[in-house]
Amino acid sequence: MSIGHTLLGLLESGPRHGYDLKRTFDEKFGQDRPLHYGQVYATMSRLLKNGLVVVDGVESEGGPERKRYAITDAGITDVSRWLAQPEKPEPYLQSTLYTKVVLALLTDRSAGDLLDSQRSEHLRMMRVLTDRKRKGDLADQLICDHALFHLEADLRWLELTAARLGQLAEVVAP
Repeated sequence: MSIGHTLLGLLESGPRHGYDLKRTFDEKFGQDRPLHYGQVYATMSRLLKNGLVVVDGVESEGGPERKRYAITDAGITDVSRWLAQPEKPEPYLQSTLYTKVVLALLTDRSAGDLLDSQRSEHLRMMRVLTDRKRKGDLADQLICDHALFHLEADLRWLELTAARLGQLAEVVAP
């Protein structure tokens, strides 16, 4: 995820302080991985330097100074371009799981046990996500669906690999 583009997009609704940006980001996108304040301020500094935001005001109210940021026309153009660009599908051609299966075969360990253990872990995570989805709002449901679909694909791969372990063993560890 592009934190810079996300913060720029949040600024399109109006100027905000870094604290407000962090709070809104965490509400909308960061339930599982909230932003650190340092990330927010480092990103805003970079966006400011690149002319994508400006400081719209500074307030102190008896405490430290708080800058209020506003998006520039260049920032709006940048977000529009980013939103219009499709994300590159990520084929997992160098998966850690595949590496572990091959190494288990090469070292005379049980690749079947490894696959069974991984299947159990995937199913456990699917139960957690399904419970979260059941209790969550629409945004949480969609996030959980995305993760569940990926886990389902992984499970299909685990089953296929388990069915082909004998063939794979002949190829990688003759």
